[in-house]
Amino acid sequence: MIVDDEKDIRITVRTILEGKGYTVVEAVNGDDCLEKLKETKPDLILLDIMMPGTPVKQIVPQIKNIKISYLSVVRTGEAEKEELLKQKNIVDFIQKPFDVNTLLERVKKIVGE
Repeated sequence: MIVDDEKDIRITVRTILEGKGYTVVEAVNGDDCLEKLKETKPDLILLDIMMPGTPVKQIVPQIKNIKISYLSVVRTGEAEKEELLKQKNIVDFIQKPFDVNTLLERVKKIVGE
């Protein structure tokens, strides 16, 4: 699942992942993500940090038993990244803009393929 308020990012990531055989669900913000999780359980959620609506820090604790990787343009220092990655189901932090091959490698590693 791709959760990002920027349509271009959702389309780009969807195109990249579907090109490698992944099934992709899109959500436009954290609240939309939680609604869609009632119907589907993805192997991974690529989650933007800064979006309108309920703050992501309030959304993440509501997501149970699904791996989450932040996908964000927000520049963070190593200490900040480590703090973000301490949350239970956060498994990675992918910086935007991202390299396509790096994105694919990290998704593959996270979902265990």
